[in-house]
Amino acid sequence: MAKIDLDSLSIEEVAALRDTATDKLMEKVAARRAELEAELEKLAQYDRPAKKSAAVAPVVKPRKADEAREPIAKEPVAKESIVKEPTAKEPVSKAA
Repeated sequence: MAKIDLDSLSIEEVAALRDTATDKLMEKVAARRAELEAELEKLAQYDRPAKKSAAVAPVVKPRKADEAREPIAKEPVAKESIVKEPTAKEPVSKAA
């Protein structure tokens, strides 16, 4: 690429160069976007249908009397369903 001595150009020439560079950049961005959209369209044929949300809790069935004596294994909880709120740390004051 040829180097341009920007200091030797007038304000109008620098502005025209900026406009030309901006136009060329927009052309390249549009061409690349079209390439990516075409590729995404090809990949879309491999998409799987959306799975059910993991946030829905399973229905708890009532147990029989003899099953009540056996311990229940806890089901794993999805990380997305756990919400931790930040807590402010309070300074510990010493009582006199």
